[in-house]
Amino acid sequence: MASFKGIREVFTIFQNKESYFDEINREQSNRLIVNQLLIICCFAFFYGVVMGSSHSLLQSVVAGLKVIVLFLSTVIICFPSFFIIQQVLGSKMSFRQMIVIVLSGVVLTATIALSFAPIVVVFQVTGGNYHFLQLLHVGIFVFAGVFGMRLMVDALKFACEDKNIYPQVGVTVFRIWIIILAFVGIQLAWNLRPFLCEKNEEFKIFRKYEGNFYTAVVYSIEQLASSAKPVKPETTKPPVTLPDTVSKKTTGADKILNQIRK
Repeated sequence: MASFKGIREVFTIFQNKESYFDEINREQSNRLIVNQLLIICCFAFFYGVVMGSSHSLLQSVVAGLKVIVLFLSTVIICFPSFFIIQQVLGSKMSFRQMIVIVLSGVVLTATIALSFAPIVVVFQVTGGNYHFLQLLHVGIFVFAGVFGMRLMVDALKFACEDKNIYPQVGVTVFRIWIIILAFVGIQLAWNLRPFLCEKNEEFKIFRKYEGNFYTAVVYSIEQLASSAKPVKPETTKPPVTLPDTVSKKTTGADKILNQIRK
């Protein structure tokens, strides 16, 4: 019962921004952060399992673990720069408050992504193209990430306008930090590939071929576009009949060539 209450507390702060900045004790804030991390790990793992389920059970488990690593490592890599810059700008927010805000955005991202899992399953069952599924997952992550980042921005605006513990310039800088966060996430996702494989492809933990995320997306779009083009039926052309004069000239030339060869 206590664990369910803790999970509900994580989602309650989506509607109540005051929860970000309430004067809560160390034990309560630490418990909230732990619950946020548990939800991120669970939701990310289940979505990764759905991603890899089109190939095999082993691919599903590995993909689930990779999505967890993707979410957590992106936050771990980018959070120090966010915290230090905000302190330099004069932010009065505590370290735990910043962690709660960032993790809340990741929680919302993982939640929205998991909510699309039934749609992904439908396309997988009905024979969805590999390249289409690849673009579908990219679109889901982008869509979910936009809502997660928007939640963080709204929380910082609230801290600036209503709580007066966050500088206005910090909100602008945070938008730049979001772009950096997105690029770091994209680079990590590219290094952790594959999350899903073609059905006739052998299981691989990591891929070694060169390229980047953007060329892969363009290639998938081109493959979908080429497969969508209707194939024109072949038309048989009637045989070309040469005039008798041309046939005779050709026959005469052949005789001359034969004499030369002899």
